[in-house]
Amino acid sequence: MSANFLSIFVYEWKHFIRTPFKVVALLLFVIAGVYGLHNGADLFHEQAGEIEKLRQKAFGEKAELLGYYEKGESGPAERPWVDVASPYWAIWYTPVYHFKSPDPAIVYNIGQSEQYGFYKRVTFWSSPYDADMAEEIANPERLQFGRLDFGFVVIYLLPLLLLILLYNIKGEEHDNGYIAIVEMQSRSIKTWLFARVAFYAVVAFASLMLMFLYGGVLTDVFANTNVSISGIVLLLLSYVLFWSIAYFFILSYGRGTTANTLMMAGVWLLLTFIVPATVYQFVSIQKPATLMTDLIDAKGDDRQQLFDQPDDTLRSMLFERFPDIKNSPIAADSTRITRVLNRSVSSLANELLKESIARIEEANHERNTLISLSYWFNPVSFFQDRFNSLTETHYRDFAAYRSELQTLIDQQIELLVPELWKDAKVNQEVWSGYNSRLQNAKHEKTKS
Repeated sequence: MSANFLSIFVYEWKHFIRTPFKVVALLLFVIAGVYGLHNGADLFHEQAGEIEKLRQKAFGEKAELLGYYEKGESGPAERPWVDVASPYWAIWYTPVYHFKSPDPAIVYNIGQSEQYGFYKRVTFWSSPYDADMAEEIANPERLQFGRLDFGFVVIYLLPLLLLILLYNIKGEEHDNGYIAIVEMQSRSIKTWLFARVAFYAVVAFASLMLMFLYGGVLTDVFANTNVSISGIVLLLLSYVLFWSIAYFFILSYGRGTTANTLMMAGVWLLLTFIVPATVYQFVSIQKPATLMTDLIDAKGDDRQQLFDQPDDTLRSMLFERFPDIKNSPIAADSTRITRVLNRSVSSLANELLKESIARIEEANHERNTLISLSYWFNPVSFFQDRFNSLTETHYRDFAAYRSELQTLIDQQIELLVPELWKDAKVNQEVWSGYNSRLQNAKHEKTKS
């Protein structure tokens, strides 16, 4: 059996290299894959470079703020209303950036990395859904802008490559009338067909592995212990086997080349476009997009209504949110309470936004769950989802990042409000404590 397989492989190799159409198709596939790998690597280096620039910028901002304390200055000369001795301005001018550092495996799959922001300067007026965190463009749409990635090549073009490599297997023999001779010479027509399909599956997988190794060099993937190398390789192998087996069954029960080709093209079109589009249309009907109207209202009308509330109402709301400030020096000082109330209102606005964001995230989670229920008949979306997960470009990764941002915003507010109400005066030593607390909170969240 092994000798028979080997002879078929040798025959198929000779047939392959003598068929320019198939060789060119493989070369174009590899070129597209390499181009996609470079796009992924470029995005990785762009994001890593941007993060490094922001870290340097934060370092400079801290040095500038520290200089105000050392020189006894209240703040920037062009902003006379700023007084860094106040907790409000001291915390506002303390740069706290939170990043979603790109995973080196992004070289293989950009996923949703261009759809969401990857860095954010955190302030007590921030939100995980601010404009700089807004969605940009989805993966299939990137093609019209030249942004093709390796994941797209694998998910959508690999089945086409296999179709081109396999389209005339058995069909050519049937069309030329010598399929009966093949049946007589081979012990089993299914074994003969399986060996020929297996040869091209090996060719396709070997091509993917060469590109995989090349991509690993572009972003130093193999030196990063967090990347699931085996998981990505297993996913690529599974995807090749999935399409090879699907086409094998079509060729097994098919006859002529034209009929087999049309059948394989129909299956490709059905599984890669029609089924996913139908699922997403169904989900959009069952769970319509919110268009974030709740968040827009919370940022606009609700926030304005909050600002219009009388001082007594705001004070009651703050006392409920921060019970410890009831006995603070400011709470008993009617001459200063209005100013502190105004500077504390960000904590109340933050609570309004959190309620709206929670509804948005819940709606997104329900839509994603509904889509995941379709994976048993929507396999291409399943493989895309797994690819996103393995390269940390999944929706869940960005949802976790937004959750981390919200926690950091909450921690800034929890530092700001008590300090304001106890009428703290900030000097260099106090500010160093603020800075350490804010930076430690960021690092602890990043590790978790």
